[in-house]
Amino acid sequence: MTNPAFVLPDGMKGIGAIFKAVNQGGISHELQEIVGLRASQINGCSACVHAHHANLVKAGESAERIAAVAAWREAPFFDDAERAALELTEAVTRLADRSGDAVDGELWDRVADHFDEKQLAALILLIGVTNMFNRLNASIKEPAGTSWT
Repeated sequence: MTNPAFVLPDGMKGIGAIFKAVNQGGISHELQEIVGLRASQINGCSACVHAHHANLVKAGESAERIAAVAAWREAPFFDDAERAALELTEAVTRLADRSGDAVDGELWDRVADHFDEKQLAALILLIGVTNMFNRLNASIKEPAGTSWT
C-alpha cells in the first residue's frame, strides 16, 4: 500500500505543521534525531531507524553515539539532558508497559531540569509523531531506505 500520508494529502499537511512546531521548540536537530532513532528502535520501524541513522551521520554525529542510542543508559556518550530526553522517549513510547503514570513526577522533574516548557512541548510532539510514523510504516511494511519525509 502507498503510505497513508500520501494517499490523503491533508494528512501530510497536518504532519508538516507538527514538524514545523517541533522545529520552533528550541531543541537541536541532533537531539530530535536521537529521540526519533530511539523511539523507532523500540517500535521496530526499519524505515525510520534507517532514516534517523542517515540523518545523524549527515549531521556529523559520531558512530559511537549513534550505535549506543539503543544502550544509552550504559553508554558514556550522552549528557544529562540527552539522557532525560531518551528516558522520556522510552516512557511515552512504551505506554502499554506502564503500571502507573505514563510519565511519573520524578521523570518530569528530571526532564524539566534540562528543558523549558516550549522545549518539552516540542519533545512530546516529536515523540508522538515519531510513534505515529513508526506505526504507519510498520503497517504497510515500508522498507528501510525509503525516503519520503
